[in-house]
Order: sequence, then structure tokens, then C-alpha cells
Amino acid sequence: MIKKNIAVLISGGGTNLQAIINAVESGIINGRIKMVASDRKNAYGLERAKKFNIDTFYFGKGNYEDKEERDRELLKELNEKEIDLIVLAGYLSILPEFIVKEYEDKIINVHPSLIPKYCGAGFYGMKVHQAVIENGEEFSGVTVHFVDEGTDTGPIIFQEKVKVEEKDTPESLAEKIHIIEHELIVRAVKEICEK
Repeated sequence: MIKKNIAVLISGGGTNLQAIINAVESGIINGRIKMVASDRKNAYGLERAKKFNIDTFYFGKGNYEDKEERDRELLKELNEKEIDLIVLAGYLSILPEFIVKEYEDKIINVHPSLIPKYCGAGFYGMKVHQAVIENGEEFSGVTVHFVDEGTDTGPIIFQEKVKVEEKDTPESLAEKIHIIEHELIVRAVKEICEK
């Protein structure tokens, strides 16, 4: 079976990226990570990728002041690397419509809530967990979904609940969510690479 070319887009520490790298290295995922790109220059995920000799790129305000130029450069790199699957793993920028259209049904995102709850503009990272705790939700969870032109509106691939305990803080909930994120993102990438 031909290995799929994967691009992982990140903004931070890259723990979901690391889960994907581990699954690729151990042969669980029939693919190869051709590039890791970040919209933050100092994202630790870039260092993780370098340790595995994966090509890394920074597309941010620091080197492309104009957002459209930045996105065009990202698209150019994705095309040059012949990417089959784009994984948004904690990537905080919104992909422009022209990239979403060009890679239709080939972009997935992992989101730390049970979509359609706590998603869309302004809901990311710790802000999601804070809102879940403040609203006294019994469950939170993780959603892996395809990316479309909306924000967190694409078709759901996998979703898993996480019980919110009375003693949970946004930080403790985030820790529980991270474990599930790693499992679900690997499962989704594995399945897509086998199609």
C-alpha cells in the first residue's frame, strides 16, 4: 500500500504531533510526515519535528506580514510536498477558503470539546475547558472532524466523551482531554491513510 504524505500544522507544544510521529515511526500509520508548519515561530512542536528530520516551516507575521501571502506560501509548500492529508493539531490560525477548497476532504482538525458545543470563533485551548467548568457541564470531550469553510463545522469523524468531575479545574480537564486527543487523532489519521 502506498504511504500517504502528511502535513501537520501546529501552533504550540506539539503533543498531538508527537502522538502522530510515534504512530508513524512504529508503523501504526501507513504514512510519512512530509512537513510540519507553524504560525508561531517558537512553537516547540517545530523542535519535535526536527528531532525526526521532518521539514519544518514557519508561516507567521514575523516572515509574512500579509496574511494572504503567508497562506499562498503555505499552499505552495503543501503542493510541492504532494500532501495527501493535512492535520490541524492545535493550529490556531484559520485556513483560507482557497486552501480548504483545494484540499477538500483532505484536512482534519482535532478540537477539545463535543462539537457542536464550545466550538467556533473564540473557543480554543484553555478557553474551552474554562467554559465547560463554568457552565457545570457533566461531560466534555474530543472531536476529530473534517475541515470545511466554516469554523469547526465540518463532518465529524470521531467523538469521545470525557466525564467532568466536581474537583476538575480547567487544567485537570485539559490533561484528561489531551490523552483522548492523542488517541483519536492517531485513529483518524490511521484510517484515512488506509483508504
